[in-house]
Amino acid sequence: MDAPRAGPDAPTSAGPRALFDAASDAAAVLSARGVVLGWTRAAEELLGHPAAQVVGCSAAPLLAMPGDPVRVAGIVERCRAGMGWSGVIRVRHRDGHGIDVDLRVSASFRIGADECFLVSARARREQWTVGQSVLDGFLTRSPIGMAVMDTQLRYVWLNDTLERFGGVPREQRLGRRLSELLPGLQAETIEGLMRKVIETGAPVTDYEYAGWSWADPHRQHAYSTSFFPLVDADDAISGVCYMVSDVTERWNARRLLSLVNEAGTRIGTTLDVLRTAQELADFAVPRFADFVVVDLLEPVFSSEGHGAWLTDAGPAPARPVMRRAGMSSVREGCPEAVARIGDRVDFVPPPHDVRLLIDGEPVLVPVLDPADELWATEQPARAASMREFGLHSLISVPMRARNTALGLATFLRSLNPVSFQPDDVLVARELVARAALCVDNARRYTREHTAAVTLQRSLLPHALTGGTALEVASSYLPADPTGGVGGDWFDVIPLSGARVGLVVGDVVGHGITAAATMGRLRTAVQTLADMEMPPDELLAHLDDLVLRLSEEQTDGDPPGHGTTAFLGATCLYAVYDPVTRHCTMARAGHPPPVVVAPDGQVSFPEPPAGPPLGLGGMAFEAGEIELAENSLFGLYTDGLVEAADRDMERGMARLGELLSRRDLDLAALCSSAVRRLVPAPQPDDIALLLARTHALGAEHVVSWDVPVDPAAVADVRARATRQVAAWGFPELAMTTELIVSELVTNAIRYAEPPLRLRLLRDSRLTCEVSDASHTAPRLRHARSTDEGGRGLFLVAQLSHRWGARYTGDGKIIWAEQEIA
Repeated sequence: MDAPRAGPDAPTSAGPRALFDAASDAAAVLSARGVVLGWTRAAEELLGHPAAQVVGCSAAPLLAMPGDPVRVAGIVERCRAGMGWSGVIRVRHRDGHGIDVDLRVSASFRIGADECFLVSARARREQWTVGQSVLDGFLTRSPIGMAVMDTQLRYVWLNDTLERFGGVPREQRLGRRLSELLPGLQAETIEGLMRKVIETGAPVTDYEYAGWSWADPHRQHAYSTSFFPLVDADDAISGVCYMVSDVTERWNARRLLSLVNEAGTRIGTTLDVLRTAQELADFAVPRFADFVVVDLLEPVFSSEGHGAWLTDAGPAPARPVMRRAGMSSVREGCPEAVARIGDRVDFVPPPHDVRLLIDGEPVLVPVLDPADELWATEQPARAASMREFGLHSLISVPMRARNTALGLATFLRSLNPVSFQPDDVLVARELVARAALCVDNARRYTREHTAAVTLQRSLLPHALTGGTALEVASSYLPADPTGGVGGDWFDVIPLSGARVGLVVGDVVGHGITAAATMGRLRTAVQTLADMEMPPDELLAHLDDLVLRLSEEQTDGDPPGHGTTAFLGATCLYAVYDPVTRHCTMARAGHPPPVVVAPDGQVSFPEPPAGPPLGLGGMAFEAGEIELAENSLFGLYTDGLVEAADRDMERGMARLGELLSRRDLDLAALCSSAVRRLVPAPQPDDIALLLARTHALGAEHVVSWDVPVDPAAVADVRARATRQVAAWGFPELAMTTELIVSELVTNAIRYAEPPLRLRLLRDSRLTCEVSDASHTAPRLRHARSTDEGGRGLFLVAQLSHRWGARYTGDGKIIWAEQEIA
């Protein structure tokens, strides 16, 4: 046989036999003369003839029907036209019996010079017929309820299943309507659907509803129903057939799943233990139970220590010490309860003990019996309540979260006649698990919030003093507990030369981390201020510190820990000099200060705006303003001016208006402004620092130019001694003389002119010597054999404190003495 030519009807190059053997039907290749050229294994199995006996022979003996040349010629002609043919013929098996097959003949194709046809066959399967008795048995005993209604919606026929569903005998149903028999099954709605089917001819499928039936009058069932029109020979609708199946389990599962999902949005809306417990009780009544109580262990309410029992912490007390945290009932006032909210309770359902809370499973009591000896002896008050209000079924679920026992939630039914079932325990367990996690979160948050507030208050200044330069007052309002403790801080720092440093700042974030960071920054500001740094340099150093804190926190987190890195802070630092009445300030992303002049004029001077701390790589600039005596200078955090409507400009204008009042002392003015700007708790901390300025007049300050001549020391020393005596401090004359002598002598020897000596009298007596040198003084500890080097050491011993600060023209060495 020649190889077939390629073409759309030709077999593949693997040969026709391989192609045919792969077919599932019996197949053969016939020549135009009816000779078998190919025979598959499936053909051998169908007819029993092996290929060796068939190939090369005529296919005519395989037919079990008379030959029909005309029909064969028609088939051949059709196949040559490329359309193929299919039909039913009878063939003969090798053993002689006939087989009806579905035969398909392909379009003709060529193998070499021969015209060929591919013939495939499949035995026809005998159709099964259903006897009337089988059909009647199926309809009668089907697990689906079925009924036929006439056009008046009266029962004509129903099967046994539907009779069982409704609980009404067949004899009472026939000839009557559904609404006359089962009013508890939404009969009017169902009849309305059947009328619609009769009127429109359109079926209604899978209509679900719930209701009561005489078959189970104490339990609600759910059904799925479909309605179909019955059409007679004249295409007229002669009635309705409806089928119904009981889907109560599916209905309840869907309802309970919806209940649990809804609980996730209704329980745990706040970080408050009592509120969460009450939300659980309110949610479950009346959806799930008629009376619910939630009792929590007493340590859960504590803001100190662990706050509850660890489930693996060893032996527990014989009876749990709990408090009633939540309660709800279908009856107003919860008359079933034997304890009120806040009362101490020790209830666990008999015969269980405290181990139920620690490692026990939920308790299901389908039928409560108040006469039971255990209830009567262990819980007599509750047994009496069960008897009076008909409490007949109970579920108690231990509340546990994160290996911690928290309390017990108890669900009871009275008005609902259906007892709790095992499936209800799963729902109760899920509701309590969600609530327990929220209670534990609230307990942990309360503990952390208390610790953060304590830490924050310990880090804020307990007393502020501005010396004679400033009268100061402050007001601090912690964030609402749901917002978490913030990182706002403020401080008043006494500086040399009767100057005062004022600072206010706000750390990004909330919680213990923010409070602790606030403490570190406040300490850093105090340290940098004591080093006499100008405001812009102080903020630059503070910016470096914040960058390091951010890197420490990020690098210190274990992999995957997910802790949010410390992002930064804002700050405003100002220095007020009562001698010049100048205020120098710089800010880092912070709102500008408010100034109220003695005449009531309000302004918000804006020093050059610097970036928030923690960005790095950007410079800070200082600005200077002059403040008239008795001016009001205020620093605040953004929460104060954004609290009302998040509009900072409007809040600043309102703040200025409130501070312009002159009829209140400074402390009352400060607290009043905060109270009126922030009447309700806010999610952010709020700080306000007010200072009323005073000037240090000429009678408090004297100064002399010092010639660069060692002989001038005696004259300057004498002037200083006389001035101290004139101010009324003769007891300080000797120490002042020594301090002036040492400082002036050092300046003459080592510094650059011009030199100047200044004495200031406020809360302390200050001696200052200024020069044009930027060389830092160094305190030396001279040996006993040294002839010099004891000057600054002597100054340090005689003064309360001493130091140096730098100015644009040089530096100032200063020393302070206490005034008795």
